[in-house]
Amino acid sequence: MTGTGSDAATGAGSGPVAGAGGDPSTGAARRVAVIGGGPGGLYFAALARQLAPERELTVFERDGREDEFGFGVVFSDETLDGIAQADPAVFAALSAEFARWSDIDIRYAGQVRTSGGHGFAALDRNRLRAILQRRCDELAVDVRYRTPAPPVGQLAEEYDLVVAADGIHSATRAAYAATFRPELDERHARYMWLATDKVFDAFTFLVERFDFGVLQVHAYPYSAQRSTFIVEIAEDAWRRAGFEALADREFARGESDEASVRRCAELLAPHLEGHRLIPNASRWIRFTTVRNATWRHRNVVLLGDAAHSAHFSIGSGTKLALEDALALAASLGEQPTVERALAAYEAERRPVVESTQRAAQASLEWFETIDRRTGQDADRFAFNLLTRSRRVTYGNLRARDPGFVAGVEAAFAGGADPAGAAAVPPMFRPLKLAALELRNRVVVPPLATFTSPEALPSAFERAQLTIHALGGAGLVIAGMTAVTPEGRATDHCPGLWNDRQEAAWRELVGSVRAVSDTPLGIQLTHAGRRAATSVPGPDGTGRSLGADGWPLLAASPLPWDADSPRPHEANQVELAAVVADFAAAAERAGRIGFEVLELQFGHGHLLSGFLSPLTNRRTDRYGGPLAQRLRLPLEVLAAVRAAWPAGRPLLVRISASDWAPGGTSEPEAVAICRALADGGADAVDVSTGEVVAHQRPPFGRGYQTPFAELVRGATGLPTVAVGAISGHDDANSVLLAGRADLVAVGRAQLHDPLWTLHAAAEQGYAGPGARWPGPWAAGSRRPPGPGSDRVAPRLRLVREAEPPVHRRWRPGLDHLTHLTDSADRTDPADLTDRTDRTGRTEEER
Repeated sequence: MTGTGSDAATGAGSGPVAGAGGDPSTGAARRVAVIGGGPGGLYFAALARQLAPERELTVFERDGREDEFGFGVVFSDETLDGIAQADPAVFAALSAEFARWSDIDIRYAGQVRTSGGHGFAALDRNRLRAILQRRCDELAVDVRYRTPAPPVGQLAEEYDLVVAADGIHSATRAAYAATFRPELDERHARYMWLATDKVFDAFTFLVERFDFGVLQVHAYPYSAQRSTFIVEIAEDAWRRAGFEALADREFARGESDEASVRRCAELLAPHLEGHRLIPNASRWIRFTTVRNATWRHRNVVLLGDAAHSAHFSIGSGTKLALEDALALAASLGEQPTVERALAAYEAERRPVVESTQRAAQASLEWFETIDRRTGQDADRFAFNLLTRSRRVTYGNLRARDPGFVAGVEAAFAGGADPAGAAAVPPMFRPLKLAALELRNRVVVPPLATFTSPEALPSAFERAQLTIHALGGAGLVIAGMTAVTPEGRATDHCPGLWNDRQEAAWRELVGSVRAVSDTPLGIQLTHAGRRAATSVPGPDGTGRSLGADGWPLLAASPLPWDADSPRPHEANQVELAAVVADFAAAAERAGRIGFEVLELQFGHGHLLSGFLSPLTNRRTDRYGGPLAQRLRLPLEVLAAVRAAWPAGRPLLVRISASDWAPGGTSEPEAVAICRALADGGADAVDVSTGEVVAHQRPPFGRGYQTPFAELVRGATGLPTVAVGAISGHDDANSVLLAGRADLVAVGRAQLHDPLWTLHAAAEQGYAGPGARWPGPWAAGSRRPPGPGSDRVAPRLRLVREAEPPVHRRWRPGLDHLTHLTDSADRTDPADLTDRTDRTGRTEEER
């Protein structure tokens, strides 16, 4: 449970770090000090003692042994497996007290949706601490309660190793901040940890909309008497709800904001059903994500929340701390020196933690912006919530609970029969874009080949478009085609500004049409200050052509980077020419026979340069406030719309974020897209970044998708999601959650040009959304590989029963009671008002 660990007081120290047992580079960790007697510190001490009984371990804990903090903690199967292997005695003690269940309930818009097959184990944090205290007693670990730790510098001199498990406000981290280089990201939403004596029987998300905004609750049982109850609310809604006035004073350590607790109880009374909210040092706080450049300073090492934190909506800080403790203890046993042990510990744990933090960040941001999704129907909202972190996806939800996903797919299909809907993955559902019917939702985005030294489409461009058109996607777009010679990004990019180019493109499109009816599109651009570079090298970056280049045109005379030439600020005559050049190229594209046109208004190209406040410093009517920065892009859009044939889709690609301070904001991105919709755009290809060289994007799977969801929800305009979408599972998740209408799959298509057809085969789909070319039909099934013809023999006398999909927490009855049609349901009183998506009660099912 993040943020509730015990924080032992520490102070900075100085001087040589020799340690009583020798220098950390050569000595073993025979004397170890642990700062903080929370679960992470105690578990480490117990494990380190077991591995080396002669090791002297001292734990400093400023609170009393019997003091209680926090509520329930949730464990993953991985963590429990680790505990079972590392300390069977602790695992047995924990298992005897676990609350276990497998269902997640989403209570939203007066309805309940349930997804099963997840598997949870939870425990009172104070019982966990007591079990670990007892284990330390058995192992003769010296735990000093009500004893603040001496200054960390002093400990570092007296002990071979100092383990700082002193929580999210770690004084150890502050003492050596120059080494650890912490990054503390405090978020905006407010939340409060509480308990309730209402015992929920599943992990329950409560989402309620009030006149002041959305209030959400994360609740789960952790004993036969209580549940954790975390209330979360956006900052502006928190103020409108009156909580700011209630919390307008400093609270003493251990004191709760009783007035806010009473207000929460009033607002959530229908869900509490007469039960209490129980505070324990409960007050409104903001979540802080802790990251450190390193977790170790000589013989001092950070553990748990002191080193890292992950939002409570995806995991428990206690869980991460226990995993840290196991890895650190193991590294001390495996490595010959403290120095090497600490390096091994961090090398092992950092990738795991960073992966968790990426998922937690996505989940955190989802809940902070939950109001964007409260217009969705109950099925799609539930699916969206469950897949928010990108760790849980369409595929594994379908494996865990096929019935739940079938219901969401039926809603996605417009209320069709669930059995039929499940046979068609979301990515293979058709979509009408303007007057064009796409047979599926997969787009091959503009993929520059840099094979056109004469600005004509090359033989390789022809081959690439042909294979992608045969590969099953619903739409294939030719990439980065310049509308003027000076608008080429490189000297190997194609163009569409003269008759010779038009004829070459027409011949190319005709050759593709001879073998495929997949709709083809073309992207038109003027690269602006990003023009006149070399073909990108292995790092994906082009270099300025220098004297071999050509003059650059931009919104403002700002070079891309220190090695790039200064562009010329476009004047009124040049701007009018840009508008005319785009319109002329669009007219040529229409005559050629392209069915879709995309305009590049992102990635730092010319029109992107006008939109971003970082690159547009003009003082005329084309610069300044957003309405004026939009002027040129909208002039281009209007001219192109007039030149482009009616009924054929017109897409616009934007950079919704510059990933740099002072860049395009989310409200501005929405305003840009509203203006594009009013100007005649049929859809927006929502990308981000590449606007400034000093950008810092958080690369990762689907990291740009939230911007497509933002635009789609705020404007109603169809969106294309882009950015590291590489697997069909992620594509289906994006579409079924309503985050976008189309998914663009780029690099994965370079890896496998038949990506879409192979995705259909892997999902067992063979319908009209994925048509294999006749000559390749024999390849529509995966060829047999080694061992594929082996049939495993039966080796068990009694076959193990499959675990039930739905399990609820039933203290006093059966910890694994499940909700199925079987007759083992023993308490009809439990079958209250929960209904499935067809409106039937559980009893009727």
